[in-house]
Amino acid sequence: MRRELLVPKLGLTMSEGALVEWLVRPGEAFGADQSLFVIESEKAANEVGAEADGVLLEITAQAGETLPCGTVIGYWDDGRAGEAAEAASVVVAAGKAVPDGQRVPVTPLARRLAAQQGVDLGGVTGSGPRGRIRARDVLLKVERNALAGRALEANNTQNPLPAVTDATGAAAPVHGSLRAPSNLERTVAQRLTAAKQQVPHFYLAVEAEMSAVMALRGQLNAAQARQRLTINHFVLAAVGRALEAMPEMNRVWTDEGILSLDSSDVGMAVNTDKGLLVPVLRGAGRQSLGDLARQAGELIGRAQAGRLGSADMHGGAITVSNAGMHDVTYMTSIINPGQSMILGVGSIREVFRPDGNGQPAIRREMGMVLSADHRVLDGVGGLKFLKLVVQALQQPMGLLVA
Repeated sequence: MRRELLVPKLGLTMSEGALVEWLVRPGEAFGADQSLFVIESEKAANEVGAEADGVLLEITAQAGETLPCGTVIGYWDDGRAGEAAEAASVVVAAGKAVPDGQRVPVTPLARRLAAQQGVDLGGVTGSGPRGRIRARDVLLKVERNALAGRALEANNTQNPLPAVTDATGAAAPVHGSLRAPSNLERTVAQRLTAAKQQVPHFYLAVEAEMSAVMALRGQLNAAQARQRLTINHFVLAAVGRALEAMPEMNRVWTDEGILSLDSSDVGMAVNTDKGLLVPVLRGAGRQSLGDLARQAGELIGRAQAGRLGSADMHGGAITVSNAGMHDVTYMTSIINPGQSMILGVGSIREVFRPDGNGQPAIRREMGMVLSADHRVLDGVGGLKFLKLVVQALQQPMGLLVA
C-alpha cells in the first residue's frame, strides 16, 4: 500500500525541520527501523527510521528545504517487487520524474557538505563510479572557488561586507569574511531569539558552599576507578532531588496550557563539535549518584559522537549549564525552548567569610543563577527551589542513595 513519509515532530516546541539528506534512494528497499532520511531540528540532526520493511517509491522534497512538521516529503510501499522495479527506473525530485540515466549520483556526505558550503552540485565533477560525486569532489570545488575569490580580491584591495549602522545611525562598512549559517545554526538562532523575546525571564542568584562536595568527591574517586565523579554530577543530582521535593516547579508553558511533568528529568548542556546539545537525564531525582553519573556518561559519549536521537533530547523542565571549567563566577543563561528553567553554574571560588566567632574562615563557594519563566513560576517558588539545591550540595551524603 502506498503510504506517506512526513516531517516528524521531534519535540514539544518543534514546528519545522530542515531536510538534511536522504539516506535511501527511490526504488531501494529498506528494513524496519533502517534510517531513511535526516531531519535537523533546533537541537540536533536526527536520523528518521522506517516503520516497517518497504521500498521508497517517491521523494517530493529535496535536501536543504525547511518544512513544517507533518509535511509530506515522500511515499513508500510495503516492499512488493513490482513496485520496487518500477520505482527503480525513475528518480522523483520535487514532484517531477527524471529518468535515472540523467541523474548524477551523490554521496550523502557530499550532499551535506555542498549544502553547508553553498556549492551547486551541478557544477561539480564526480570522481566516483558512474560519475558519483564524493565529498572530496565538493571540497575540491570549494577550494577552487576560494582560489578564484582570492584572485578577485587581489584586483580589489577592499572586500566590503554589508554595511552596519553605528551609534549615530550612519552606515559604517566593515571588512572581513562572511559565510551563511548552517541549518542548525540558523534554527538555533531563531529559536533562542524567540525564547528571549517571548518568554518573560526572571533571574535568581545564590552561592553554595562546596567544601563538603569536594571532600566527598575526592574520597569516592580515590576508593574506586570505575566511574569518576565530577562536580556536575552532584549538581545534576541536587537539581533532580529539588524537582522531586517541589513538583510544582516541574512544569512548562505550552500553547495548549500549563503542562505538569511526571518525571524529574533534567537536561544537561554538552559542548560538541556541532555546538551545544542538551540530552536529558531521565528520573534524575530518583537515582543514586552513581547511577546518575553512569547515565550522564553514556549521554555525553553519544552527544560527542553525534549519535543522540530525538528521544534523548526531548522533555524536562530544566537544564543545567555548567561553565565552571571556564573560570566564570556567574552565568545568566537563556531558557531552552520547551522548558521553564535553566541553571547556570559558575566556578568554585575560595573566599573568606566570618565564622561563628566572627573570625575569617576560608569557604569554597560556587555561584549559580536560575533563569525561570515567569508565566508558570514565581520568585518565591524559585528561591525555595534554589534553597533545596544548595542544601543538597552542602549535605551531599544524601545524594549517594536513591
